[in-house]
Amino acid sequence: MQKFFPFLQWLTTYSKANFSKDLVAGLTVGIILIPQGMAYAMIANLPPVYGLYAAIFPLLVYLFLGTSRQLAIGPVAMDSLLVAAGLGALAITSVENYIAMAIFLAFMVGAIQLFLGLCRMGFLVNFLSKPVISGFTSAAAIIIIFSQLKHLLGAEISGSNKFHQLIINVFEKVAETNSYDLAIGLIGIVIIIGLKRWSAKIPSILIVVVLGILAVNFLDLEAKGVNIVGAIPTGLPHFETPSINIENILSIWPIALTLALVGYLEAISIGKALEEKSGEETIDSNQELVALGASNMVGSFFQSYPATASFSRSAINGEAGAKTNLSALFAVGLVVLTLLFLTPLFFYLPNAVLASIIMVSVFNLIDISYAKNLWNNRKDEFVILLITFLITLFVGIPQGVLIGVLCSLLLMVYRTSNPHFAVLGNIKGSEYYKNINRFDDEVEVRDDLLIVRFDAQLYFGNAAFFKRELFEQIDAKEECLKGVILNAEAINYIDSSAAQMLIKVIREIHARELQFYIAGAIGPTRDIIYSSGIINELHSEFLFVKTKEAVAYFEDPSSVSVLQGKVAHQNRTKCN
Repeated sequence: MQKFFPFLQWLTTYSKANFSKDLVAGLTVGIILIPQGMAYAMIANLPPVYGLYAAIFPLLVYLFLGTSRQLAIGPVAMDSLLVAAGLGALAITSVENYIAMAIFLAFMVGAIQLFLGLCRMGFLVNFLSKPVISGFTSAAAIIIIFSQLKHLLGAEISGSNKFHQLIINVFEKVAETNSYDLAIGLIGIVIIIGLKRWSAKIPSILIVVVLGILAVNFLDLEAKGVNIVGAIPTGLPHFETPSINIENILSIWPIALTLALVGYLEAISIGKALEEKSGEETIDSNQELVALGASNMVGSFFQSYPATASFSRSAINGEAGAKTNLSALFAVGLVVLTLLFLTPLFFYLPNAVLASIIMVSVFNLIDISYAKNLWNNRKDEFVILLITFLITLFVGIPQGVLIGVLCSLLLMVYRTSNPHFAVLGNIKGSEYYKNINRFDDEVEVRDDLLIVRFDAQLYFGNAAFFKRELFEQIDAKEECLKGVILNAEAINYIDSSAAQMLIKVIREIHARELQFYIAGAIGPTRDIIYSSGIINELHSEFLFVKTKEAVAYFEDPSSVSVLQGKVAHQNRTKCN
């Protein structure tokens, strides 16, 4: 039962001390969650109240099914932008239909995540490499920031998920700027940043919200054109089945799949980071998919749009001392209390304040230091980051992620098809055989013996490369060469195409009256050497555990001991 309901693991050892810490952490997160939820709903082009709806049932479901003790689930900026980008590309005719599609999108995202979790396919998120994620999140953060200029300036600026179009739209309407909205937004940004630098424990977002409401109310700023949130529906979200039909599924499945993977990646990466700080490892990657999927599916029946883990709120939850998932219950309690009794207090909340909260919250997603590090040390991966960044910024968010993933896979294929190929030599006075290009004069290179190392699996994609590199080195030795040793320590797999290539290579080497040896092959590779027929061409006496033993046999065939031979020739068939 604990496997399917992870909350049972901590419930049996729960203490009063844990309760007090969870209570404080939950209330702290709840205070931040309420204004953030409303702000993030605005990014998704939804009424602010839907940010509060997304902060109830997804959190409650994750409480029972989630494996991280400190993750704070709910609406987040990145997913909100993806919702806006995905639904904005559809021909949706009314606000009601848009809201219905956003809720159905949560159902679709949850269904995909739940399916992947039940099929134990959490490894799929590994295809979203760090350069792709960094390029995508940095571009998305910039788009989010500029999308909030309409609220900061108080002007009717058309939205877009393309950066250049946003800039054009802003310049067209900048003359309509409301100075009061601009002043409120800029002051909000300054206060949030200033208080955070002074002390991270100060609820700067809550303070800005309160000050904004008081300013509008007492200075009558609404009469001066300041845009406010206005009336927020009072009461809890009611149960309603999402609009499930084939047409909707076909229209939104690409953005649903993107949201499912991105949301899962956010949760896993944040959860792992929190585990490193706490020293307690509890996260199960596949169960997290199940938990997130169930959270989004159940939430969709109560008018929630897609939710996942928030980095800022999760960090606050951890710093506030949360010990278990129960902290989410207190955060939900505060949201419920707000929906039942406190929504009238947010009537005078300026949109510019919510814009300032969003801008400050997502600014840290722009990771310049990582891009600099790649430029200095991994220029090929920097290109992947740059491509993802530019495509996301100027073409679209789903396109940026897709092209970034494809470029990462192409880079991986290129690397595996052109791996490192080294010629080895004996380091003088030792038993080590190392790359002759790294040790220069310290390495002894023999004219009669070629020792090479191939640092990758052998498969159809690099078989031709291996053969070409090997014979280039053999031809360079000319007539002095008597033997060739392949150090196979780094070869963990040989597919059928590469096995046939290796058989032909050994035959050709033997035809040149040279002897061929394989040293250092690990157990699974030795199994393939036997099962694929390579051993029939190589012969078992030329298979060795270490390079030094192959060299010794080359010099004196009687030097290898019986034990060395047994270890070298051991394979799965013989073990059975």
